Amino acid sequence: MQSLQGAVDEAAERVGFSGVVRVDRAGATEVLSAYGLADRAHRVPNTVDTLFATASATKGLTALAVMSLVEDGTLELTTPARSLLGDDLPLIADDVTIEHLLAHRSGIGDYLDENASGINDHVMPVSVHELASTEQYLPVLDGHPTVFRAGERFSYNNAGFVVLALLAERASGESFHELVRTRVCEPAGMIDTTFLRSDELPGRAALGYLSADGPRTNVFHLPVLGSGDGGIYATSADLNAFWDALYDGRIVSPENVAEMTRPRSDWPEESRRYGLGFHLHATGDAVFLEGYDAGVSFASLRWPSESVIYTVISNWSDGAWPVVKVLKEHLGI
Repeated sequence: MQSLQGAVDEAAERVGFSGVVRVDRAGATEVLSAYGLADRAHRVPNTVDTLFATASATKGLTALAVMSLVEDGTLELTTPARSLLGDDLPLIADDVTIEHLLAHRSGIGDYLDENASGINDHVMPVSVHELASTEQYLPVLDGHPTVFRAGERFSYNNAGFVVLALLAERASGESFHELVRTRVCEPAGMIDTTFLRSDELPGRAALGYLSADGPRTNVFHLPVLGSGDGGIYATSADLNAFWDALYDGRIVSPENVAEMTRPRSDWPEESRRYGLGFHLHATGDAVFLEGYDAGVSFASLRWPSESVIYTVISNWSDGAWPVVKVLKEHLGI
């Protein structure tokens, strides 16, 4: 049987993969490989230490920051969003709670319809340079009518996690980016994970590309600085550290980890279930984060019963998925 490293190398060569793949099993690293270019114009290669955007993987970290505030009594899962929004976002219904937002069961209108167009075609309704703080997202979040009654059903919603970031800021008096740093990244030992401005990326960060081999980046497609629904940069090492810290109870308590990874909704269209900020395998105990945006594709999974952790990060829109498919087939997930 072909080795896992061989299968990954073959898939990466076949599809022109650009990014990093890491697989750990029972505490030992079986695959840790970088492919392609972080900066195509200057021929800068990706390395295993490259910082990559992770898109909606941020939602898991947002959920943990919020749950940390629940643990210390600053928020409750039953806290109504309206109690902190005041006169802002008046179309968010009175019965929408923190828990509804975390579970994608709030029914609020979303600023991003992921089914309306291709991921590379979406543009923000305001100039992206205007989105550098969570409060600056208010014009983007406003004006979207309720779609269904809170708790009625599941519907994946990006706006809900920006609202969560806003609520966390207002309840704690701290900026959302600081909350994620101090309540999630630091206790998890995620030493490189941070929100970066797209117009001042450091040398270690990969640019995000819209196609497999073209020169166009995603700089005009995404907010200049991410918030609750996406935009944090990380390394594969930090993602590995994240899963260990999560299940060791170093971010929130084991009881709350269990609560966040308990299935709340079936998502048959995507062959999975959903908890609070985390994707769940359709039938097994695997828990994962996933990100997909213009210039970004990402998946990181922990499979507790098999002691497996894998992370695939790519700096072009669809780069990760062929490699993720190979990993799932080879590992039997």
